[in-house]
Amino acid sequence: MSGSVIVFSMIVLPLMMFATGNGAPSGSHYNLNLIGVPKGKTADLTDSNGHRIFVPLSGNCRINLSEGDFQVLDGNCTDGPAAFQLPNPDPENTGTSWYSVWARAVGTPGGTGNLNTCAMGPGPDDILGNADDEEVCSVAVLNLERTKGKQTFGDVSKYLLYIYADLDGDGTAERYNIFNDALYGYLWDYDNNGLKVVQLRFYPGVPSTVPAAW
Repeated sequence: MSGSVIVFSMIVLPLMMFATGNGAPSGSHYNLNLIGVPKGKTADLTDSNGHRIFVPLSGNCRINLSEGDFQVLDGNCTDGPAAFQLPNPDPENTGTSWYSVWARAVGTPGGTGNLNTCAMGPGPDDILGNADDEEVCSVAVLNLERTKGKQTFGDVSKYLLYIYADLDGDGTAERYNIFNDALYGYLWDYDNNGLKVVQLRFYPGVPSTVPAAW
């Protein structure tokens, strides 16, 4: 099958929603593009009206997440962390988000990228907010590849709206929605290896149901 190689489980859409020819749901949505560039940007990219974040064409960058309406707060990830604002998708951590996020890789064929959701968690003392706090990243990582042919969207909500981590040490990575009080300092960690454009679409009112554990 041609198209973006995205590791995901298909989610059945509500009956009133119909997939479009590109695999995404129909209906209103918020667009966000991650644009790979070979050189760093120097312009001020804190205009909240932008729908793009410039990222290194090759290398790592971090996109800090804050809670609120969909909005790019800092669109430059080539000179340090970028910043993006989005609503809490599942405040009670039920496993069903009230909006979903869909992704595909486009642009010139070739290139891969990994997107991972991370946050700060309790360190060895098991107390959140102390000096020994450690970064926790989800064991569920979104792998993207721009292959030849038509590129289609896939539901990536479980990768970008949740963290799967073993905070209690029982050997199982449990589900935590982003902005869950069990963690803080949420971000997306992006490793890019030549992807020109990753398109993200956020669909309010189109839920996604994700696993309880990984």
